[in-house]
This record gives sequence, C-alpha cells and structure tokens, in this order.
Amino acid sequence: MPYPEAINSVPGVLIGVAATGEKDKDDLVIVKFEEGARIAGVFTNSAFAAPPVIIAKSRQNTCKAWIINSGNANAATGAPGIRDAEDICANVSRLLSIEEDSVMPFSTGVIGERLPLQLIKDATERAVSDMSGNKWLEAAEAIMTTDTVPKLVDKRFSLGNKTIVINGMAKGSGMIRPDMATMLSFIACSIRINEDLLPSLVKHVADASFNRITVDGDTSTNDAFVLACTGKSGSPSIENATQDEYTIVRQALIEVAQDLAQAIVRDGEGATKFVSVQITGGRTERECLQVAYSIAESPLVKTAIFAEDANWGRFCMAIGKAGVPDLDTDKITLWLDDLVVAEGGCISTEYSEEKGAAVLAQDEFSVTVDLGRGEGKATIWTADLSHEYIRINAEYRS
Repeated sequence: MPYPEAINSVPGVLIGVAATGEKDKDDLVIVKFEEGARIAGVFTNSAFAAPPVIIAKSRQNTCKAWIINSGNANAATGAPGIRDAEDICANVSRLLSIEEDSVMPFSTGVIGERLPLQLIKDATERAVSDMSGNKWLEAAEAIMTTDTVPKLVDKRFSLGNKTIVINGMAKGSGMIRPDMATMLSFIACSIRINEDLLPSLVKHVADASFNRITVDGDTSTNDAFVLACTGKSGSPSIENATQDEYTIVRQALIEVAQDLAQAIVRDGEGATKFVSVQITGGRTERECLQVAYSIAESPLVKTAIFAEDANWGRFCMAIGKAGVPDLDTDKITLWLDDLVVAEGGCISTEYSEEKGAAVLAQDEFSVTVDLGRGEGKATIWTADLSHEYIRINAEYRS
C-alpha cells in the first residue's frame, strides 16, 4: 500500500497534533471548525459503546471541535470514563474559547483502561498552540494503532463555478466488522448544506462504504464515522435531496469513503489478500449481504484464501450456512474472478484445481455468487486470515 502524501487544507478546518508520551509517536489530534460548520455522524451499535461515543452522539448539532486520542479506547470504563471524556472536552473548549458542549471526543486503542488525563491535557495545549490547515497527514498518522500506514484521501471537483474540497482520514486494521462505519473515520468538505440533510447523507455514505467491509467479523466499541461540512466553498447551499448538486456531492463523498474503507481492508492485520465478495440474484439486498458476510467471515474460507488453497467446497459451506430461507442450490453459480467454479449446485466442467489456485495466488480477486432467485445484489470487501493476524492480536498488549 503506497504511503499517502500530504494533502491540502479544507477551508474552515484547523488541525493540531501532539504526543501524550504514552507512545513513541504523536497520538492526539485536535480539529477546530470555523463558525457555520455542520456536522453529523454514525456510531457503533455495540451494547458496550464507549463513553466518547455516547458523548459525541449527543453533541453533533453543537459541534465546533474534535479531540481524538489513540492507544486508549476509554471503553468499558463506566461512569468514570464518561467523566474523563467530559473532562478532556472541557479542557479543549477552554483552550479554544468555545462552548463546553461543542467538543466531540473520539478514542481508539486498548479497551478497559482509564484515560491518562493529565498527559492528554498537556498534549492538548501543545496541539492547540500549533494548529494549521495542512496537518492531515500528521493527523492520519497520529490516530493509527495497529495500522501499518495512514489512510488518507483527498478529492477536488467543480460544482458550478466553485471548487469543492473533500479530505478524509481513517484508522482501522483489526476488530473490523462495522455496524455503522469503521473504527474511526473523519471526512471534512467545503460544501454548504442544510443540516437537516446531513443525518441521512452520512448514513447513505456509510452504508455504501464502511458498512461493506469486514476483516475479522468483530464490531468495535468505538466505531465512528463523522462528516463535517464547513460551508466555505462559496457555492450556494444545498437545500434538498432532489437537487442535482446533492447527488453529485453524495457520490463524491461515497468515492472518498469507499477508498478509505478499502484501504482499511488492504491494511487488515496480517492481510495478504484483498477480496471483493459480490452476491447477485438474491430476492433482497439483505439476503445477499447475509451470504456475502457468511463467506467473508468464515475462518475456513479466509484461511483457504491465505493458503491459496482452491478448496471450493468451503465457499459452498459458507453459502449454505448463511440462513437464506428456501435457497435452491441447483440455481447457484460461483465464480473466482471470471472462472466458473460451480453451477447448478455442482462443480463446473470448466473448473480445475490449478485454475482456481491461479486466481487465489493473486493479491486481489473477486468471489461472485449468483443465487438465481431475484434482482437483489450486494458487494463487500474483505481480507484473508493469516498467521500474522494471530500474532498481532496475541501480542497486542505485550
């Protein structure tokens, strides 16, 4: 995966980065928005949602700043964790001279430990004292935990006679099976938009990107995807979802989010393969997703992919256990890239182990299944399961 280059600023966004001293790198990010920014997000559905998630969700309509720390998730910390998150937010609000309820906190890292409050407060002062619009790369590096590279995307396009700027960063490598978004992802853009449109817009973008990836099937306690629209593009405000401008902006945001989501899969802990799982011919999109995730999250499928073992029966197993009612296996067709593996519920006459192994030997390929029962379709992105994944997570706290 290529290391991203520094990207330009988004009008109306300032970023500060600092090190708390808990790690041997920067691990704290402060993001400040100029007056008029509109912000909305989607958050984990985990019953163990972390205190920063609870607070961030409640402050979307008043938000003027973010504080992001890596290395400590402040999750499973109960009422003390809530107080800690509120405390670091109050410190940010004081330093930036903004309202106390206008700071959204985000944390990622080890679950079950209290935040190092004084270290975070000291680092916050350093970050706030040196803010600029051009620190996106430094911020993307600072929010990394087991990631091997920062995930950073920028996009420029014209809307009317104005240039729209979109920047996005994400972190995530393991504990990836979002139930809303990814572990942490942040996108800022310069458009002006009616704030009533933001909740549905951010959900649509998440459903087309972050809600279509899985590395290991585990949903984080801290998942958050947040979109900030600064309104500094100079273009007219988008006031309803029927405008052509809304459709153009939504597609641009989806493209940025999909690039970030796919970067997370490519950087999955120990991953050596990037796999697109495409299901067609379902009665509904939902049942297509059932089959897709059943394939993508099967340890037997994922280890076969890692071993480049063309054991096509494992795909049949995963399809069969997906829980799709009244599934007629005689109508199912399975491909690896363009190679027909099975049709009519049996091995294809075109297929051979050698041909299958040649597909699996590639760094990237697709698994496609036609269920032969409707017009539904869905695509998700996943990775293999390697020895390295086990090592990374076995040694995560050592």
